[in-house]
Parts: sequence; structure tokens; C-alpha cells
Amino acid sequence: MKKNVVSLDASSTVKNAIRVMTEECVGCLVVTNGLKPVGIITERDIMRCILQDKEVLEHGIDKVMSQPLLVVDPDTAVVEALDLMKAKEIRHLPVVADDQLCGIITMHSDLLYWALGTITRGTSTS
Repeated sequence: MKKNVVSLDASSTVKNAIRVMTEECVGCLVVTNGLKPVGIITERDIMRCILQDKEVLEHGIDKVMSQPLLVVDPDTAVVEALDLMKAKEIRHLPVVADDQLCGIITMHSDLLYWALGTITRGTSTS
């Protein structure tokens, strides 16, 4: 899990979300209301919306974000997180404890590196 999660308040615009994603080199942002995570916005979400409405850049991200937010807690086994991501067809899974964002698991980096490490070691861990 990546602990330094880039997030943005739900009142921000899509244009601002794109700017932050570009500056931080991330493919998604966790959307918050105060400190509470309430949704997620991804590059794919934005691209789909732009195709439907060219004016979406000025809209609030709360109109574009995916919700309800699917999350796991820090004690969730890696295999369980992977199963959830596969079942829900998602690539980013926030880790939340006591309504506070504490990390994010991404399909491409975190789970791929975990799987490669497991294969290399010849062991299975959670």
C-alpha cells in the first residue's frame, strides 16, 4: 500500500483535479469531505466525462467521482483486496481506518509488485 495518498476536497473542480494528478504523477485522487474519504476520481472517469460534456472541466469533482467509495481496512489480506478489486473491476482501493484515509492499493504497482515478489520467493503472504 502507498501511504502518501493524494486527495482533493469534493468542492474542487475537474480542471483542478487534472492539474493535481499531473503535478503529482498519479492516476487517481481520493475525494474527501473534510478529512473523510467520500469518493475517488480517476483519469478514466475524467476522460469518459469529457467525451460526454466538454464543459465538465468547470464542474465539481463530486459530480464526476465514483461513489460510494469502496475501501478496505489496514488489516485486510492482500489476496482479499485483490479479489475485491477483480470483482468490482476497479484499479484503485483506498485503505481507511476510523474514517481516516491511511493509504491506497493500486492494481498496477502495489499488487503487481506484491505478486512478483511472492512468485520470486515462492511463498504466499497476506
